[in-house]
Amino acid sequence: MFHGSGLFALLLMVLEWTCPGLSSPLRPICDLRVLDHFIKEAWDAEAAMRACKEDCSIATNVSVPLSRVDFDVWEAMNIVEQAQEVQSGLHVLNEAISSLQISNQTEVLQSHIDACIRNIANIRQVLRSLSIPEYVPLTSSEEDKEMQKVSSISELFQVHINFLRGKVRLLLANAPACQQGVS
Repeated sequence: MFHGSGLFALLLMVLEWTCPGLSSPLRPICDLRVLDHFIKEAWDAEAAMRACKEDCSIATNVSVPLSRVDFDVWEAMNIVEQAQEVQSGLHVLNEAISSLQISNQTEVLQSHIDACIRNIANIRQVLRSLSIPEYVPLTSSEEDKEMQKVSSISELFQVHINFLRGKVRLLLANAPACQQGVS
């Protein structure tokens, strides 16, 4: 069962990262199967929301990051700019998904919301392991051009999946820490 072993692996990562007695830094997590696990959980959440109608509505539209990738633009960006775009998008997704916790949700929906929030935190931990720069807030004009609005929880989770499959995967696959052993 990956979920239990995934939590154990995450605990080991956190302990390795925070334990002051260790002389070595956190080892890079370059295996894209870790990301595939988060994508699968996001996919499961989105599938559950498609079946949910009235209990899964959003009172107001929420902002989410653009998930489509213009490869010419992406390739022209340096790693810091790519990291900023991914970190900013993860921040916005976390805010949007966290806003769902305010309303009275079903137990199933709440478990998917909690899982998505944990997964975003775990993805941020993976990015830290790769020495990807942390999130730095953008100005509102910069942020607005990179956003779209969604009107349902299903749409929100679909953007979440696409963001992970697109920009996050591209960043992880090309992270300098994962390229060091490649000749």
